[in-house]
Amino acid sequence: MANINTAGVDPTKMGVGRAIAVLTSGGDAQGMNAAVRATVRVGLYTGAKVFFVHEGYQGLVDGGNHIRPATWESVSMMLQLGGTVIGSARCKDFQTREGRLKAAYNLVKLGVTNLCVIGGDGSLTGANIFRTEWSDLLKDLISKGKQSEAKASSHLNIVGMVGSIDNDFCGTDMTIGTDSALHRIIEVVDSITTTAQRSQIYYNVCVSVCFSYLALVTALACGADWVFIPEMPPDDGWEDHLCRRLTETRNAGSRLNVIIVAEGAINKDGKPITCDQLKDLVTKKLGFDTRATILGHVQRGGTPSAFDRVLGSRMGVEAVMALLEATPETPACVVSLSGNQAVRLPLMECVQVTKDVTVAMTEGRFDDAIKLRGRSFENNWNTYKLLAHVRPPETKSNINVAILNVGAPCAGMNAAVRAAVRIGLIQGHNMLAIHDGFEGLAEEKIEPITWNTVGDWTGKGGSELGTKRVLPGKYMEEISLNIAKYNIHALVIIGGFEAFSGALEMVQGRGKYEELCVPMVIIPATVSNNVPGSDFSIGADTALNTITTTCDRIKQSAAGTKRRVFIIETMGGYCGYLATMAGFSAGADAAYIYEEKFGIRDLERNVEHLVEKMKTTVKRGLILRNENCNSNYTTDFIFNLYSEEGKGVFDCRKNVLGHMQQVGWGQGENDEGAVSQERPMSSDQGGEPQLQEEGPKTRGEDEITPGTGGDSGVMVSRGLFTPPQQDDRPLAVALLKNRVIGSMISLYIRPSVGSDSLQALTSPKLQAGHVVEDASCWQLTVRLINLLIVPLIKTIFDLRLNFAACLWF
Repeated sequence: MANINTAGVDPTKMGVGRAIAVLTSGGDAQGMNAAVRATVRVGLYTGAKVFFVHEGYQGLVDGGNHIRPATWESVSMMLQLGGTVIGSARCKDFQTREGRLKAAYNLVKLGVTNLCVIGGDGSLTGANIFRTEWSDLLKDLISKGKQSEAKASSHLNIVGMVGSIDNDFCGTDMTIGTDSALHRIIEVVDSITTTAQRSQIYYNVCVSVCFSYLALVTALACGADWVFIPEMPPDDGWEDHLCRRLTETRNAGSRLNVIIVAEGAINKDGKPITCDQLKDLVTKKLGFDTRATILGHVQRGGTPSAFDRVLGSRMGVEAVMALLEATPETPACVVSLSGNQAVRLPLMECVQVTKDVTVAMTEGRFDDAIKLRGRSFENNWNTYKLLAHVRPPETKSNINVAILNVGAPCAGMNAAVRAAVRIGLIQGHNMLAIHDGFEGLAEEKIEPITWNTVGDWTGKGGSELGTKRVLPGKYMEEISLNIAKYNIHALVIIGGFEAFSGALEMVQGRGKYEELCVPMVIIPATVSNNVPGSDFSIGADTALNTITTTCDRIKQSAAGTKRRVFIIETMGGYCGYLATMAGFSAGADAAYIYEEKFGIRDLERNVEHLVEKMKTTVKRGLILRNENCNSNYTTDFIFNLYSEEGKGVFDCRKNVLGHMQQVGWGQGENDEGAVSQERPMSSDQGGEPQLQEEGPKTRGEDEITPGTGGDSGVMVSRGLFTPPQQDDRPLAVALLKNRVIGSMISLYIRPSVGSDSLQALTSPKLQAGHVVEDASCWQLTVRLINLLIVPLIKTIFDLRLNFAACLWF
């Protein structure tokens, strides 16, 4: 991510004398407004003039009132709105040279030489053509008597951002809008499956979604029985295979079968496969009651997810920096997401690879098409086949793998258990379920777990295995005896900081109990996202979405009551992730976190900022506070301070979100919340405080060593780690910055700590902190299946019984 604090340059002067225009084109996508908002505010922050181009390229051609100056306040309250506020339209005029000449004149009249385009590959290709022709278009304008304007606009800089729910643009991990579309699809599938599972009859549900990526990830997230995508047509005889699979799951006791079909799905002969065809096939051949659902434009609707807001904001920041740093020789670029970083890639190279996918499919080179889609797409496809279509071998190994959940329940725990169980069974190993965490391991709450047992766990809330915060220290002897008694060769521990600390205790106990010398895998699962060594913890994305949605509703309540400031307390223990990212995605004025020290002067400056803000047309404020950010500046203290200092200017309200952060939107199994693509939401239990130990311990610099575990940069601990003490702020900050979440909590909105990208997104009057780099938070369970569960379980089995005294996580 570009840093607005360019060495030796005043960030507020970088754009002086420059003008930037921003437009959205093609199909609308959730999160486009966040990108527009970021572009406008960062542009204004740098001193540039910024213009809205309404109705896409059509507005660029028509000019006049379609191109309007953008102000700071004009983009307020845009974050939570779906679609695009400035409009998008298909434009045939822009496809002609005459239309592009009109567009060029409309820009040079306003002195605009920087254009930011948010759209799909067609929109971005059109922008590149416009830039390529710019010199010739200026010559035509000069020949028509427009000499003065044209000479002042000698070159045009173009930067693109991909706004599309398809996620079919090569060169970026995610496109703006994809995550929100997945949320809509999962909501619909959950609604359908809940009805079917409660009915007295058996259902087959065939759901048609728009694009391959959406279909594939939906199939992974909901545990679908079959998915059809155009990049990989089914083998000959697939009809019999499909019917056989549906019959097997039905005979195993399942009340429901789910089939996902992507738009454009075909067979080996190139003939289309549709929902209606599949419905007729299953009904006629098996006699099963089958329903077809075609989602259509519902996938584009609704409020953008937290991830799409953060992604759009980050890309908008990077786009402005790319425009201001560009020279006449700089090629047009597209801002992409690579791992945790916003990067700039050559626009036309990415467009060409995207087109190559279509060519490969047309020529029947489907394996090449899958590879061209990218490693993530290919991994998702292979993982889906592994979890859905491969059956356990009849010959069993002698290896027993036990799985347990530790800490507080969170979204996605059951999905992780399901994936681990099925991968283990596919390897031919015996899988054991341990109920109630380490305490259950000590009390022999151990039983075999089968393929069908976990069949529908992706949609279940809480923890089906049960989970407790109890650490293994006082049960070490009982645990070692039961590991020997049940001949456990490996442990998969799914949980938060308690899981991490508990596993470390077991590692420390190996010197006394040799039975503990078994490989261990820790899958981070906690809403707090405070486990070192991982970009993301299962459950964090759902909690973030819940907080963001709540903040949206709270802000909306201020629309009728002017001049009101809301103080919101979030969970997270001593980790400021939730407060930071929720502040970023909800458009908060400030976020107080444990990792960044703040004092009474900072609070006073924030109050002064809000007093000034109330003089504008935006008469509302939002302040977030992490629950353990400061033992003295409590939520009540901050509320009282703001209430007193704001008397006569604004009034305050406070809201402690509490356990609702562990319960997502919708209703799922057992009335526990449904979830984002992480799958599923947790039950209503305690938060995730960071563990503490008595007395400080010496820590070496090499205790946490960066590794290369897949896309997320998994870290491997070679030494022992001591959880930070409550007053050990430097260590907490160091650990957070070691966790790769794009520099993690890089100090969200804190007065007088610098002026990076996020400063330009809050308020000109509020000196803010650094931009927060978020990871690809789409469906965390799918990512962890690919990056952690599958390779690490295989690692365990490859080790066989070579019990190395090390801990993998």
